[in-house]
Amino acid sequence: MIPGHATASGTVRYRNRFPQFKAVGHFRQSGRVPEVNELWLSSIGLGTYLGDADDAADRAYTDAIVYAVQQGINVLDTAINYRNQRSERNVGTALKQLIDAGQLARDDVLVCTKAGYMPFDGDVPRDPSAYLRQEYVASGVAPQQEIAGGMHCMAPSYLADQMERSRRNTGLETLDVFYVHNPETQLGHVSPDVFYQRLRRAFEFLEGAVCDGKIRWYGAATWNGFRANPADRGYLSLEKMIAEAEEVAGEGHHFRFVQLPFNLSMLEAYAYGNQMREGEAASLLLQAQEFGVAVVGSGTLYQGNLVQGLPQQLKETLGTANDADAAIQFARSANNLTCSLVGMGRKEHVQANLMVAERPPLAREEWESLFTSK
Repeated sequence: MIPGHATASGTVRYRNRFPQFKAVGHFRQSGRVPEVNELWLSSIGLGTYLGDADDAADRAYTDAIVYAVQQGINVLDTAINYRNQRSERNVGTALKQLIDAGQLARDDVLVCTKAGYMPFDGDVPRDPSAYLRQEYVASGVAPQQEIAGGMHCMAPSYLADQMERSRRNTGLETLDVFYVHNPETQLGHVSPDVFYQRLRRAFEFLEGAVCDGKIRWYGAATWNGFRANPADRGYLSLEKMIAEAEEVAGEGHHFRFVQLPFNLSMLEAYAYGNQMREGEAASLLLQAQEFGVAVVGSGTLYQGNLVQGLPQQLKETLGTANDADAAIQFARSANNLTCSLVGMGRKEHVQANLMVAERPPLAREEWESLFTSK
């Protein structure tokens, strides 16, 4: 397995290989996030969610990841359930190629993965339900009483199993960020009290994994939870999550990342004051900094829904020629957002999307003016 993890010296070295991007602010640090703020990370990250689970898509993804890292992207995001574990393996294959060729050092890149959903292995089995029961329940990996909706678990034994699979899939001794994947799924089946008890047990395991050198940091990658109304059943409180992490490990805890959708159609991370801190409500992007947590935006192109039909005036304000570039430029310009993830399963996707990184992000005042009426 490849040893090491992302470091300040490695990411500085990586940034310095791309003076054209360095000069315009493509690489950035994470504000007041302990330890994480020492890293220089690309404003655009490569996501691996979409695509067929077949050999052709594997080859295309591997080529895209290699090219992305060669061209200035050092944030890679995946999950064990993406494409039935194939996406993790594509990341591992690409990194090995780059490192073996002397084109990359392990500490140049931030590699993030997730666990929570029960994954298949390579292909969808003939009897999916039977496979999941045998692989995870009968084996004792996932306690039946802690499985939500027949497919989601965050019990320590389950996370331990998934982490080892992810380490094997990627070939990495240490995963930089290990997210609990869509934990709000559990809230559809258990009370908030039970949910946060389960979350604390998950955090206890994850802090141990940090001590063992298997992961560097952990967090929560969500879809709805951080965007929801506090009265909704699936709402996630960052304040409560941090409280659980501090209960487990004190102020030196390693809960340092959250991920949620942020794009032109899903603005809650900036525009919705649904997160509390010491009795004061504010948006997630504001509160996360106060809690010492880095925010990663997913769904930058809203799974292709933002690549056409945007107003011409918006594109002019953002200084872009097409809709996809405008969507990326908008997301990556948000204050306190560490990185905007874009799904890139082909080399030509990387080529097109990296053109945005050749220009500076919008200044804060200019970006925020998009939300004011004129």
